[in-house]
Amino acid sequence: MYRLLVVDDEEMIRGLIRKYAEFEGHQVTEAGSGMEAVRLCRRDPAAFDLIIMDVMMPELDGFSAAAEIKKISSTPILMLSARGEEYDKIHGFELGADDYVVKPFSPKELMLRVNAIMNRVRPAQPQKAREVEDFGGLSIDFDARVVTVDGERAELSPKEYELLSYLVRNKGLALTRELLLTNVWGYDFYGDDRTLDTHIKLLRKRLGPYSGYIVTLRGVGYRFDPPGKR
Repeated sequence: MYRLLVVDDEEMIRGLIRKYAEFEGHQVTEAGSGMEAVRLCRRDPAAFDLIIMDVMMPELDGFSAAAEIKKISSTPILMLSARGEEYDKIHGFELGADDYVVKPFSPKELMLRVNAIMNRVRPAQPQKAREVEDFGGLSIDFDARVVTVDGERAELSPKEYELLSYLVRNKGLALTRELLLTNVWGYDFYGDDRTLDTHIKLLRKRLGPYSGYIVTLRGVGYRFDPPGKR
């Protein structure tokens, strides 16, 4: 059971999500505006396991509300929007959103995405030996979920970390787009596969001088290929 905060100025949309979420056993709190969502999160930053946030809302839009919430809470956010332009998706992911769903959407798919996000953010089971990969100035600590670039911590979103983690664990292998979407997103992906390209672009930006370690395989997908680690 997850505690969900559903934020949308359309009562019908909130009701539809509530119906499917409660059917799966989740607890739902509704907010009719971004301002209300921010107030609820300020009252208790740990009150919710996941926030489903509409983008287009009066007074305070979803992007602005998400930015305010991220200042005080690490709660995952799934953005909803009638706009599917790449710029909007990139903006949402840069704010720390964990997923972006374009309206109209399938409630069943939305619940799959909710479950996929929560499966990724659950604390990992303790391991006997610390698992760390070092590639010169780039280091990935899998136990702490920390990535450092030349000694400085890289601020990756949960999805960016999962994508890098999967690439690193399969370094040297040609990974198809379908394989990456299925294994990183955690379900059979339906929608615009440019989502993967967007995350690769953002991930390369985070890696700075080591962005070239992620190699594009035209017509196939991507490969993590650091020098001397083949």
